[in-house]
Amino acid sequence: MSTVGEQPKNGRPALGSTGARAVGVPPGRYSAAGDRRADRRLRTVGAVLGVVLLGVVGWAGYDYIAGQKISAQLVTFQVVSDSAVQVHLEVHKDAGAKGYCTLRSRSADGAEVGRADFRFDEHTGRLDKVVTLRTTARGTDAELLGCHTG
Repeated sequence: MSTVGEQPKNGRPALGSTGARAVGVPPGRYSAAGDRRADRRLRTVGAVLGVVLLGVVGWAGYDYIAGQKISAQLVTFQVVSDSAVQVHLEVHKDAGAKGYCTLRSRSADGAEVGRADFRFDEHTGRLDKVVTLRTTARGTDAELLGCHTG
């Protein structure tokens, strides 16, 4: 019987052996030190990406909150005719901010029958306004779509 790495006399490998010589791994390729370096690099990259993501989310949140200089709340509405809906709005804004709010009205079947922007350029921070939204047919509701500066 031959030992590993030796060829038998007949030139064929012995049963159970691969017939290849035992080859050592290249030095430093599979060492524990290399694994530790790779782990450290991955942790560093992950930490940097986490900090960047946290910064982006924080900036977006701050910009969303700080950028809202005008907001409103629909207090009540009243259908006054087949072509008008009166809407009572409570508007909150910075004292110097100028902006507008968009309202719409829909008919009983859900079709939009009126949409308009109403400007609020007063220099006070809180306003109670009653505005009239003109409609093309009888509106059954009023909806505040949003407010914007500008």
